[in-house]
Amino acid sequence: MKHTGNCIIGQSGGPTVAINASLSGVLQGILENKLYEKVYGMVNGIEGLLQGKFLDLSELFKTQESLDQLTHTPAMYLGSCRFKLPTCEHSEAIYEDLFAFFEQHHINTFFYIGGNDSMDTVLKLSNYAKDHDKNLNVIGIPKTIDNDLPLTDHTPGFGSAAKYVATSLLEIAHDTYIYNIPSITIVEIMGRNAGWLTAASVLARTDYSPAPDLIYLPEVPFDMDQFIEDVKAVKAKRKNVIIAVSEGIKDFEGQYISASSGSVDAFGHKQLCGAGKTLENILKAELGCKVRSVELNVLQRSAAHIASKRDLEESVAIGKAAAKLGREGETAKMLCYERISDAPYQINIFAHDIADIANQEKTVPRSWINKRGNDLTHEAITYLRPLIEGEVHLSYLNGVPHYCNIAHLHG
Repeated sequence: MKHTGNCIIGQSGGPTVAINASLSGVLQGILENKLYEKVYGMVNGIEGLLQGKFLDLSELFKTQESLDQLTHTPAMYLGSCRFKLPTCEHSEAIYEDLFAFFEQHHINTFFYIGGNDSMDTVLKLSNYAKDHDKNLNVIGIPKTIDNDLPLTDHTPGFGSAAKYVATSLLEIAHDTYIYNIPSITIVEIMGRNAGWLTAASVLARTDYSPAPDLIYLPEVPFDMDQFIEDVKAVKAKRKNVIIAVSEGIKDFEGQYISASSGSVDAFGHKQLCGAGKTLENILKAELGCKVRSVELNVLQRSAAHIASKRDLEESVAIGKAAAKLGREGETAKMLCYERISDAPYQINIFAHDIADIANQEKTVPRSWINKRGNDLTHEAITYLRPLIEGEVHLSYLNGVPHYCNIAHLHG
């Protein structure tokens, strides 16, 4: 059964290499099956929509060539926001404005692509629609490099970020080994409460390089004295020591090892800075050798030049599945991956109630971290390895990748 109404799509939260691939997948699913008359895109998420900012995606993406370019464009074509949708009880006017827009534009399906906080928006909108008898289906499509959404085996965007982290650690090792002097290199990787990205650094190891020699995740309390012992033990055996740490490592009292800027974001998350630099200064004082810290920071989010082909293909597929789900009239659902097997690697895509996902967090299982808390187990490697496989071939213009035009975001 084909819809005669329209739909709208938004993106929210932090960018990834694959979030536009999911957007492309939704558009492909809609166009291939003529599911909606018009497809709108909110510019800068819910916050932008409240300001009247939106595009007609039906007019902008009519060919497979344009959709393929969108698939390979990093970050967020529609732009993002860090807007926490308040509850209806506190700001009913916001909901009235949004649903007035939906009714005016004959929108009966709302797709939102994002992470944990974005799924909170999906939950609130779907609850409002149900409680007020509104004709709107609300579908969540996951994305986050943090890989911390529950129930799904992994999240779109994580595989590409993991590939970037592993590649960067391998290249840092090559850079480090050229000098015939003892050194310690600390690589700080994103991950506030979930250490999935830092765990992916284990994939950098080769038969000639053990780097990273030590890996520390926020899932295990960080013991500074033990850390110094670990580094000394490795340094006694190897000239160069390379360490991967999550930005969110905490001590036994739950205090971040990194210095805090004292500020918080729109969702109340404490802004962190300097886990690597903090450890660098401590090791310089303790060991008296060359120590440097490297912070990957935002570079790991949108590195399309080293994207995982599997990640992009799965992201398109999950977008198509979302389009089909919306057509069938489902609501208050998020699409998820179910891993069927590791070898050969196989997944299935299914939908689950958003109420079980929003505001929940998935962390690295303690059993996937070694007893001392400074390395990963084989089970973790088996889980991670398939997610970074496959290379993407980009089109280039004037020597740089040819991505979609995003003048509407900064013009």
